[in-house]
Order: sequence, then C-alpha cells, then structure tokens
Amino acid sequence: MCGRYQFTAEQCAELQEIVQEVQRRCGKAAWTPGEIRPSLKAPVLVGRQGDVEADLMRWGFQTQKSLIINARSESAEEKPLFRDSVQTRRCVIPASGFYEWNADKRKYLFRLPDAQVLYMAGIYDQRQDERCYCILTTEANASVCGIHPRMPVVLRRAEVDDWIMEPAAFRRMLKKIPPQLLTTAEDNQTSLW
Repeated sequence: MCGRYQFTAEQCAELQEIVQEVQRRCGKAAWTPGEIRPSLKAPVLVGRQGDVEADLMRWGFQTQKSLIINARSESAEEKPLFRDSVQTRRCVIPASGFYEWNADKRKYLFRLPDAQVLYMAGIYDQRQDERCYCILTTEANASVCGIHPRMPVVLRRAEVDDWIMEPAAFRRMLKKIPPQLLTTAEDNQTSLW
C-alpha cells in the first residue's frame, strides 16, 4: 500500500497550479498528469527558503535490493533508511486520490469526500543523482480497512505547511486518525500490474 495514485488536474484549479509550477521549473514536457506508478516522476510539495513549492521527484527510494515506495509512519524514525528524511526532508504528495486492490484484485479509488485534492505525507532523499520520495503509511481506518490494512497518512490542506516546515508538528501528525474517504470501484482494470 499505496502502490499507485491518481493525479488528474483537468477540473481542479489547485492541481492545475501545481502542474503549471512544475512545468515552469522543469519544462512543459517534463511531466504529464495521470495515474502515478512507482519509479515515475511526479509533483511533490517541498520547503524552499521558508516557502512551500512544487517540484518534480521520482517515486521510490532505490536500494541495492529493491525500490522502496512506502514507509510505515509508526517506525520511520527508527529505520536508518528513513530516519534523516522524516526529521529534515518532509514533503507532501498531492493527488486526486489513491488506489488499492482487494484480495480479489479488484481496484478501488479512495478520495476525500469534501475536497478535490488529497495530500499524502511523504519524505524525500537524494539517490543516484536525483531526488526521490516515499509515501508514509499508517493503519487503515474504517473507510479503507475492508480493502487493505494500510493507507497513506492523509493531510488536510491546512496541515501541509506545518508538515513540511514545522519540526515539532510531524510527530503529532503521524499519530492523527486519518479522515474517512470515499471509495469507488474501478472496474476497468482487474490486475495490480
């Protein structure tokens, strides 16, 4: 969990602004919205000189053995791979929603009921000459646990700046109860990969 997510900006001004900022910084051909899979580049929000800005990073920390796309929020500070990042390199991954599959390999989209943008807490690092990110996960709440036991740490828009910029805020946010999400079955795909 979370193995894919959606970033569609057509009908969301907030996501369109992020796309425009990434295109200004990285070029118009650098990235296209859609379904985001591990190892692809996607927009993330990071702190830069006291401001929160959009940047383009690759999803996953590449190790010698595998690509690590998620980090358990409960133990991230204890793991050498994540410890420094969770303390000093926090980011936010904007999305329209995230996907999960049930035991029957049926695909579901999870979104916030009252917002067009779902913000996921993340961390980033520099690996093989490029910046990359991981999504922090937590125990699934009632809206997700029937499909999967884990879910991203979901932030509200008002929490984004504090997650990125405030050293004391991240521990509190890692322990918060995630908001309830809307679930939609995506019947057009029946396999995970």
